[in-house]
Amino acid sequence: MEILIALIIGFLAGLHTSTWGMYKDSPHEGFTYRKYFRSTVIGAMVGTVVWLLTRIDLTQASQVVVLFGFTYGVERAILEFYKTFLREEDQSKYFIPMQFHVKGKIVQERGRRLIIGALYLLGVVTAMAGVYGLQKTEWNVSGLVVVLCIGTVGGWISAVGGAWKDAPLEGFELLKFFRSPVIAFIYALILANFTNQYLFICVGALGYTVATIETYKTFLFPSKPRGKFAGKPILCPEMLKRRQKFVPLYVAIWAAILTTLVIAFLTPHQGLLQVRF
Repeated sequence: MEILIALIIGFLAGLHTSTWGMYKDSPHEGFTYRKYFRSTVIGAMVGTVVWLLTRIDLTQASQVVVLFGFTYGVERAILEFYKTFLREEDQSKYFIPMQFHVKGKIVQERGRRLIIGALYLLGVVTAMAGVYGLQKTEWNVSGLVVVLCIGTVGGWISAVGGAWKDAPLEGFELLKFFRSPVIAFIYALILANFTNQYLFICVGALGYTVATIETYKTFLFPSKPRGKFAGKPILCPEMLKRRQKFVPLYVAIWAAILTTLVIAFLTPHQGLLQVRF
């Protein structure tokens, strides 16, 4: 039964990203179920594979919270890598190119882009390997210091990558740059109550950070186009109304994970840090 639970958790994590992605992009790009369920399918696969590799105990609410965040982070990493380095797509519809670019100039040569992508992937894998390796060392520091060190790694990767992509065209914003690392640290503090596995804390914190920031940008400012579509016309105005039908689903997923989080704190749990209510 736990593998089914893992699949459902991954499915919901992917469905969450599918929904905010559709909500912000569909007025400019239109809607297809194939694209909408892309993240959903990947999320379900990631959640299942992670459980098969770790056998995390999904009968505990705390571990459901951990797996949801970790799956979210991995799914986002996979999709962003695909869109940046692998996908071939007409970039003229974007203000900020989605393919790898240098100061707004797209690297058109596929071979060069693949080499850069491989180097980027190597850097990310090395960072994650460092986090994992740190688990094997004997740290004579408090759990809070450990969380500060590992919990913001994903946030810094997101901040640096976002600045590289957006700043040349949008301008550099100091508060925006530090937003991801700060929020990731807050989520790492939460996750560290439920697990002592550094990778779960690091990647899970990134996953919840993305979910939070995208919820804020997408639903609190629904009339403001995302940076990549700044100045671009709305080609599918019918989606401005149709997309509203997906909002209850999005809210329901947030409500489910927040309810699970409360249950996790109210039931016995173990991690690097211990906070109980």
